[in-house]
Amino acid sequence: MQTPSNPSPASARLHPAPLTVCLVCNTAFAIYTYRQGVIRMLVAKGVRVVVLAPRDRTVPLLEEMGCVCIDLPVAAKSTNPLDDLKTLAALYRHYRTIRPNVVFHYTIKANIYGSVAAWLARVPSIAVTTGLGYVFIQKSRAAQVAKLLYRIAFRFPREVWFLNRDDHEAFLHERLLAHPERAKLMNGEGVDLEQFALTPLPSGTQTVTFVLIGRLLWDKGVGEYVEAARMLRARYPQARFQLLGPVGVDNPSAITQADVQTWREQGVIEYLGEAHDVRPVIANADCVVLPSYREGVPRTLLEASAMGRPIVATDVPGCREVVTDGVTGLLCEAKSASSLATQLACMLDMSKDERRAMGLRGRKKVTAEFDEAIIVERYRQTLHALTGASQFERRAAMRAATGEER
Repeated sequence: MQTPSNPSPASARLHPAPLTVCLVCNTAFAIYTYRQGVIRMLVAKGVRVVVLAPRDRTVPLLEEMGCVCIDLPVAAKSTNPLDDLKTLAALYRHYRTIRPNVVFHYTIKANIYGSVAAWLARVPSIAVTTGLGYVFIQKSRAAQVAKLLYRIAFRFPREVWFLNRDDHEAFLHERLLAHPERAKLMNGEGVDLEQFALTPLPSGTQTVTFVLIGRLLWDKGVGEYVEAARMLRARYPQARFQLLGPVGVDNPSAITQADVQTWREQGVIEYLGEAHDVRPVIANADCVVLPSYREGVPRTLLEASAMGRPIVATDVPGCREVVTDGVTGLLCEAKSASSLATQLACMLDMSKDERRAMGLRGRKKVTAEFDEAIIVERYRQTLHALTGASQFERRAAMRAATGEER
């Protein structure tokens, strides 16, 4: 007699085992915030989605979406090799246990140590470079070591996805890709155009509200934003400057709670804390600001444009993909508070109708170029290629037909 743990071949055909996909990142928050469309597609097709990331407040939300979440040790600030070896060993153990059909790695440490662990476990993987961060911003020994590790680790993924052309070209220039033909250029990670629907600018007030949304890091240009606000306060008393996002995060460039408290006490900025849903904050803003030093393709700017908000951002990789200067927003110099203040003043000097028109052009741009559906389709096609197209669709169809739950 067959036991439940050893099903007959006929039973296996009727109830095929689910495909398993792992999503690996240095924060569960990033998986939840940026990849909901991909998760929904995978779950709908009966794929078992396993998220490997340090546990945070978004884990219950991911579980509600149908994900299995496993806590992963990642010391984002640490340069201690022992910490990184613990991450590598943990990933290897998990891959050997889970035996995923495909792993997608996001962020630097997941890309480097995850790619090696997947190769050791004989599991196919995709590396998604969501932004190069300090590796291409700073000229330090740590950055040089990171480039060396990239050069080693990126021998192993089946594909390496880049979110913008500058990052792809930087990897080619630095000779960090052992297999350049495996590199694929994505147009960011997209935005859900229905979830982030066009919203009218705030009405019935003379106040003009700016907001910077994201992790509070010096590399995001938060310092320049605060300094530009200081420069403009006397000339534009109607301007409000807001910050939304986690403070004191596990990152070498993190801003402290004490810094934020000082700015609040000085009346320079309003700190809004954190939010699962940023849409009300964008809806209450007249302009979204991101003076970052470098990005992949920043989701906050895509969301802002989708909702019809003009943007002020830096003329750097990632931001310039989203903002057409003078059309959908304004670009300023990186690491320059005065340049940022000049562009914020230009936004303040515009009429409300001019800001509205700029925001509408932004909505049109993201609709044409950054629809999340395009990115979700790329994931689906990749799973077809790596697992077998007929197998992927057959399993999804059969599980749907039998009403089988994940």
